[in-house]
Amino acid sequence: QVQLAESGGGLVQPGGSLRLSCAASGSIASIYAMNWYRRAPGKQRELVARITSDGTRSYPASVKGRFTISRDNAKNTVYLEMNSLKPEDTAVYYCNANGEASSWGQGTQVTVSS
Repeated sequence: QVQLAESGGGLVQPGGSLRLSCAASGSIASIYAMNWYRRAPGKQRELVARITSDGTRSYPASVKGRFTISRDNAKNTVYLEMNSLKPEDTAVYYCNANGEASSWGQGTQVTVSS
């Protein structure tokens, strides 16, 4: 089983930046991909970034060029760097690990507002 703990959310003005962190523990050797999802009020959950065990990254068009996913294997941590934030990026952001099972963090709120 994998445990995930997100941090780094908060309130930021439009055009600003935030970095989210996701620390993994437990059966991390089984993980083959890490994802960041978000859920905005009244909307479906959306995948915003993915990084696989070979380092392949992917993003939807809505965040491509603004968001960057990275990882520090020594710290068992995945990051989501978010730049040029827009009000429509406001959501709860969740870290997800694909391994023997799918594991989720508790979520962290990101609010983009002036």
